[in-house]
Amino acid sequence: MVDATDALRTASLLGPYFTWQPRDADAAWRPFTDLLDERVLADRVSAGRNTLGHMSGLSRDAIGEREVASITFLGLASRLLSPLLGAAASGGALPLPQPDSLWWRAAPAGPLPIAFQGLTALTCAGQPAAVIGYHLAKFTLVRPLLDVFRARFALSPQVLWGNVASALGGAAGMIADNRPADAARGAAIVEATLLQEPLLGTADLIRPDAGRDRWFLVRRNCCLYYRIPGGGTCGDCVLTPPEDRNRQWRAVLSRGR
Repeated sequence: MVDATDALRTASLLGPYFTWQPRDADAAWRPFTDLLDERVLADRVSAGRNTLGHMSGLSRDAIGEREVASITFLGLASRLLSPLLGAAASGGALPLPQPDSLWWRAAPAGPLPIAFQGLTALTCAGQPAAVIGYHLAKFTLVRPLLDVFRARFALSPQVLWGNVASALGGAAGMIADNRPADAARGAAIVEATLLQEPLLGTADLIRPDAGRDRWFLVRRNCCLYYRIPGGGTCGDCVLTPPEDRNRQWRAVLSRGR
């Protein structure tokens, strides 16, 4: 076990979704456990509905609460998992956070700011991806949050755990695009995590070009974004036509040449 700070600092170089910052004296920081309060989450989902309505020109009532709740959870899952995967794949250690070691604060836009204090990490050097995936799949932060979203917004566990898989797949893709040398390690950890309950059967990692270290996640369900007027489907959605998916993959692969 080591201090997690250095690994998280390395992860932060991958982008804002991979960034947790050391907690400072800012009074705006709130305990992570506040996010487990249904009223707090309802406020965040309500703000999301207002934002989508403003961007699309739709009335608030035209945008379903459950759909926005699913998307909100996906965003939070990405903020909680991307730094862990980035630290494990690129920083050499998997942080092992507990709910009482993280804080968050509201922001008008962009990734939710998250701060940490006193985190330890599991050294990943020499560890098989299966071992890292086993520890990552405990989902110490994500699982209680998922339970609150499920209860408050009547979302199915299949959709919510599919969102978790999507968050991991998206993080692996960003690692591959920003730090190609760590692409295979990030994908191997995600693949190992997908073989653990409760993610088993939620998604698959596909490597369309055997000569390229770039994998893409294909989930077996949908985040419900398509049910928002004008929303469409995401690249990893089960509803995305194969020809569209392949075209998107080719575009990504061509940028990496």
